[in-house]
Amino acid sequence: MAERVDVIVVGAGPAGSTAAYRLAERGAKVVMVDRARFPRDKPCGGGVTLRGASVLPFAIDPVVERVVSRMDVRLGYGGPVCHVDGEGPMVLMTQRRRLDLFLAEQAVAKGVDFRDGTRVRDITLRTEGVEVRTDTGTIAAEVMVGADGCNGVTRKALGVAEHSYAVAMEGNLPRGAAGFDDGRYEDAALLEFDVVPGGYGWIFPKGDHVNVGVGGYLEEGPRMRDHLRRICQVHGITIDDLTEIRGHRLPIRRSGTPVATHRAVLVGDAAGLVDPFSGDGMYEAFTSSRIAARTVGELLDGAAVDCSAYPGRLAGALGPHAASAWAAKLVMERAPWLMFGLLRTRPVSRIVGERLRAAPREHTSPGGLRISQAVSRVSRRGLGPSAA
Repeated sequence: MAERVDVIVVGAGPAGSTAAYRLAERGAKVVMVDRARFPRDKPCGGGVTLRGASVLPFAIDPVVERVVSRMDVRLGYGGPVCHVDGEGPMVLMTQRRRLDLFLAEQAVAKGVDFRDGTRVRDITLRTEGVEVRTDTGTIAAEVMVGADGCNGVTRKALGVAEHSYAVAMEGNLPRGAAGFDDGRYEDAALLEFDVVPGGYGWIFPKGDHVNVGVGGYLEEGPRMRDHLRRICQVHGITIDDLTEIRGHRLPIRRSGTPVATHRAVLVGDAAGLVDPFSGDGMYEAFTSSRIAARTVGELLDGAAVDCSAYPGRLAGALGPHAASAWAAKLVMERAPWLMFGLLRTRPVSRIVGERLRAAPREHTSPGGLRISQAVSRVSRRGLGPSAA
């Protein structure tokens, strides 16, 4: 006999846990499963912008290790540095091992039944519900929220083709390491542009270490370790001093890719929701989980018959944000000197800081959505096949 619940959430990352939290808060009976045992780590820069944090229904202060209030941006190794001052906090630095456990704990406190170490074996989608077979039994739910990442089973169950990808590699350098001055990385982060095709290098401050990484187009994958070695060399770091070096892919949703069926929605990385300029997926995860919870909640309350409202709402919330990110990426790759020059002006620096702090305005009008889609489409074409 299948266990019956209102919602099953597959995946307990940032998108899954916050969707589960919001649905349980509405009174739904929610089971959340994840194949990993928590706490577990994930490859990620570990930054949550104030924009992303503003979408959350609770604060994440207990797991914040550093607060970034300034971005140092450089064009090419050895070039001049410009400072993006957010006139206050812009990014909260944490670690996924701590953040994801904290988010899951908040969901459990709201009544979510969290089952880590539980692998999903099969998913059957029906017009009236979803049946999920795990290695511990079968769960029948009114709705499924797919939050198990770009390589998860939920994306495949919905028949969604693979997303396009970027790739990144990172490692951690303990504070006080010989040859590296970490004193400047207390409340500042460094971004190195025009050093990796389709991406950038970074140094992010954490509690007892700094995170050093590089990211770019998928075809740069075979050269990522060389890119990582180069940024280390520039900053007086020996790559052998880095710990926990790992690479990972960043999913980028293809235009028109489905994100929902009658009784299932995809959120976060499972939906390919990553900022194409920064590679950040936290804001997208938290925003998609909020919209998913609203849509699923309406279905459970009888105010909707399916999840068909989800794609349009997602486009309205994230479309303008994605369009500006694609446009910025196009300018940075085709005319990096122009982007750098703009960043050095006070008005543009202030706009960037505000973008990291405040959520962008949502567009729900057909005209606004069309403009966002057109800007994204033109920018992606201008970037070529790697951005398709």
